[in-house]
Amino acid sequence: MSTVEFNLDFLQSLISDVPFPRIVRAEQDFDSAHIEPAEMEELTYQKLLASSGIQNIQPGQRIAITCGSRGISGYLEMTRAAVRAVKTRGGEPFLVPAMGSHGGATAEGQRAMVEALGVTEEKAGAPILSSMETDFIGETSDGRPVYLDHHANQADGIILVNRVKCHTSFRGPYESGLMKMMAIGLGKREGAQHYHQTGFGSMSNVIESVGKLVLEKAKIICGVAMVENSFGKAVHIEALEPAEIPSRELKLLELANTYLPKLFCNQLDVCCIQKIGKDISGTGMDTNVVGRFPLHPEVGAQVTRIAVLNLTDISHGNANGMGRADVISKRLFDKANLSQFYPNSITSTALESAKIPMIAPNDKAALAICIKTSTLIDFTKVRLVLIESTKNMRALYISESMIPEAQANHVRIVGDPFEIPFDTDGTLKLDYS
Repeated sequence: MSTVEFNLDFLQSLISDVPFPRIVRAEQDFDSAHIEPAEMEELTYQKLLASSGIQNIQPGQRIAITCGSRGISGYLEMTRAAVRAVKTRGGEPFLVPAMGSHGGATAEGQRAMVEALGVTEEKAGAPILSSMETDFIGETSDGRPVYLDHHANQADGIILVNRVKCHTSFRGPYESGLMKMMAIGLGKREGAQHYHQTGFGSMSNVIESVGKLVLEKAKIICGVAMVENSFGKAVHIEALEPAEIPSRELKLLELANTYLPKLFCNQLDVCCIQKIGKDISGTGMDTNVVGRFPLHPEVGAQVTRIAVLNLTDISHGNANGMGRADVISKRLFDKANLSQFYPNSITSTALESAKIPMIAPNDKAALAICIKTSTLIDFTKVRLVLIESTKNMRALYISESMIPEAQANHVRIVGDPFEIPFDTDGTLKLDYS
């Protein structure tokens, strides 16, 4: 992003008295039932073939298949299944990015995001038509204009493919899923801007009204809805007729919430997150897990200080969400690209996600700053948890003082406590596999 100079000697004098606690590996148990990746494509394909929307496709018809911006389980396999189903009926499938203002709100950026998530033209078996151009298709009852991706709107039919889960910034009957993909995803930047204009407090109602208008006006022929388990693996998948989507998604969100992985404790002094990214969550980190949830401070753990150390390469510099941290590493800062996440934050009105926290020269300093400022009298008693990302909540590392609490909550302690491992350059080295 830019060059930041650090007076390392001066900074070291501020945090040199911070003792690091010993840590130990802890493992949380969640329901591990899931659909094997090798089964995903065929299962999705068979469910799609049974839908009336697929059965009604005529030879030569052009069918758009949506692609989102999240790293979801079986993403490529579900997309391939939709492509196969269309081709089986003699149709001509193509893929359209349905991700609002993500990818820097450019056609090239959105295409790159789809490809970075593993869905390429070669692997999916269909071309990707990426554009920020939209068509106006109507207005909601409160006067909001509704837009639809131009390529999707000009097709003979649209197949929605998405995961259903709770959102990281609002609560309501409709959160992340097919309804949101129709409203914000296919609305591109233009639509997303109008729907976010009144803030997250009304977002669920907006998604409902816009989604239902899209179902009425656009040529949605079916939807593929998937739910993940606590390990981020597909556990349930359905092919839905258009009329089923509004009512069925309500039930799928309830199901998804039963799988939401959480920390075993509700309060922490410090939470250190190794990496954030758009492939992990819309806010880089899942606020349902670590807190900092807008409008709902009771959601997630209550954490005094959050340190974030890295940004996933798939994010292409979109560091949206880093503003919810207290300290970030210079490594993350250097990867951040303003042109990637400013459009996302401005469109969503969530400017706090784009704020730049205090920058530490390395991981070790970031952790020390968080411990130093966690308002403790005795740093040796810090309640510290280190996680890889909010998508991997099975393996984590906790400070030695938290062992009794972890065991009382049926968390497995693996091995003996040890000193926090840093490289000579201050990079944290932990294995979360």
